[in-house]
Amino acid sequence: MNTIIKKERLSEQVLRYRIRSPKIAAKRKAGQFIILRADEDGERIPLTIANANPSEGWIEIIFQIAGHGTKDLAALNEGSKVPDIAGPLGRPTHIAKYGRCICIGGGVGVAPLFPIVKALKESDNDVTVVIGARSEKLIILEEDMKLFSNHLHIATDDGSRGTHGFVSDVFNTLWDKGERYDFAVVIGPPVMMKVTSTLTVKQGIKTFVSLNPIMIDGTGMCGGCRVTVFGETKFGCVDGPEFDASGIDWDEMIRRLGAYRDFEHNYTHTHQCKILEQETPRSKK
Repeated sequence: MNTIIKKERLSEQVLRYRIRSPKIAAKRKAGQFIILRADEDGERIPLTIANANPSEGWIEIIFQIAGHGTKDLAALNEGSKVPDIAGPLGRPTHIAKYGRCICIGGGVGVAPLFPIVKALKESDNDVTVVIGARSEKLIILEEDMKLFSNHLHIATDDGSRGTHGFVSDVFNTLWDKGERYDFAVVIGPPVMMKVTSTLTVKQGIKTFVSLNPIMIDGTGMCGGCRVTVFGETKFGCVDGPEFDASGIDWDEMIRRLGAYRDFEHNYTHTHQCKILEQETPRSKK
């Protein structure tokens, strides 16, 4: 149970794990997530269930190595057991036959976008996918997206692949060409979601985003993941993670995401210093 059966590196800092977890695989729906710990003393890491196979009993997660917890997770190998996995958590995406859908993902946000794209396509929607990254080598899930999209567009900040620019630029180009959509999903870094969803909402497209607020317990008890939507306090773990983009207080959410930045920096610096002290032999007096 909870055994890593496949480990794959999608880019320099992004990994995909296939984990045997039959109970979660049987119940999971698009848009839901898990919270796991790489070891019994590790931090709790919320990650979207990027794919699942109920008959074979596995789920897939995709994560970017960013902090201490994800570094510990990346150190696990095939055959390793993940000691704690809670899920599926959160409200699933409301999947319906909307018509023409546009799904826009940036960076590692392409990972949680994929199960939604798959579910929308399987519900007989016409699906346009736009994925972006800083450069070509950081693009993930391109081949997976091709399988479940009618049209796929790529943007890179440095112009090394596809459109030279941002995913928002691709949307503007498509709209200017006369493309119209009935439903949109935008997932990625907070500023990217704010900018891009502002464009889609302005054009009258019903738009949902998957938020990534600071999350601890995943049950609504701690309040760490609270966000303001249409003037009301909501919790990302139990009311989300998806919300109507037109009602989000983006500035508040972005500000709250930076609340522990100094603490994380200091913790990482202290941890690295301790490692250096342990590895550096003391001179004999």
